[in-house]
Amino acid sequence: MLDMNKRNLVYFESPSMRGLYERMEEWQQANERRLLSVSVQHDQDNYCCIALTNPTEVVITSADGHNHASVTRFGMLAVDAQ
Repeated sequence: MLDMNKRNLVYFESPSMRGLYERMEEWQQANERRLLSVSVQHDQDNYCCIALTNPTEVVITSADGHNHASVTRFGMLAVDAQ
């Protein structure tokens, strides 16, 4: 699960817009993840898309990045000094 958060950039390409859509849809179903934003461009004979995925985990830290908080929908549980 942690590996899913290390990269959130995905690239797709296809010679047709329909093919690009199908590849993106297949990726979403196979990975059970949403695409947060997409940019589609025509590049020579292909339609290309660079997409950002939604994060599955958000880590809240202090300004220096050393103290991490565990957060639930009900509020902060604990602070872990690292």
